[in-house]
Amino acid sequence: MTQDREQAERAASRAESSGLDQRTVREWGQRYSNWGRFGPDDELGTLNFITPARVLAAASLVRSGLVVSCAPPPSTPAVAARGARWEPLARVAYAGRVYNGRDPAALPAHGASAAAIDRLAGGITGRAVLLDLAHVAGRPWLDEGTRIQPQDLDACAEALGVTVDTGDILLVRTGRMTRCFADPSWQGYASAPAPGLSLRCARWLYEREVAAVACDAANVEALPAETPDCEQPLHQVAVRDIGLWLGNGFHLDPLSEACAADGRYAFLLAAPIFPSPQGLGAPIHPVAIK
Repeated sequence: MTQDREQAERAASRAESSGLDQRTVREWGQRYSNWGRFGPDDELGTLNFITPARVLAAASLVRSGLVVSCAPPPSTPAVAARGARWEPLARVAYAGRVYNGRDPAALPAHGASAAAIDRLAGGITGRAVLLDLAHVAGRPWLDEGTRIQPQDLDACAEALGVTVDTGDILLVRTGRMTRCFADPSWQGYASAPAPGLSLRCARWLYEREVAAVACDAANVEALPAETPDCEQPLHQVAVRDIGLWLGNGFHLDPLSEACAADGRYAFLLAAPIFPSPQGLGAPIHPVAIK
């Protein structure tokens, strides 16, 4: 093991046994970085894990031909204007750089020329896994601000009899949207404390080479932030350093019911985008095919 690697291991160990802060984010960002892994000009990040062979294998999961929409109904108040979306790698920057060391050529308000959504012309299609944490917990939804830990993901996968493999698209159901449907006002859907992934899941996602993560909340990671001096810490490590594509606003209740009915939590997912040149997000209509 090299000296740099040893130092990174010690830093990670210290952070995991103590509080999380901006220094943790920077250290873990360096440790779990995929910069240069897929070439100096790469703008797809972890989507490189979804090879044609993996898509073909995902297609073999189709058994019944049931197609389940994962997009919220158009009339949904809080997300009608946004819907389900993928977040491009150009969305997160710090130290003047986005994923793979690129310099964002324009401010987000004017679009981005590097790692923008138009690089995703074919959308994201592949093997997907639903980790239905609310269902496994036996509850309609997780509590506000619940920070989902790596061990929670492992326990959920084991309970559902599914594995998370290289190139998988991970769908995380917290029940956040379920709760909002129970309260027609949808107050606080996008800004109030909400369940989501902890920053500590960064290593879990990196080591399993997950291609993309989507959630039924407006934000994949838990709100409020775990770090007192850094907003959206998981986004910073996952998007900017790992090159991981995140999706939000997925309506996973119908899929939860379908998976519970047939007991199969792995399936083919197709999530094409509406092309948006130099965009920082685009509406999608993701569908699970079982």
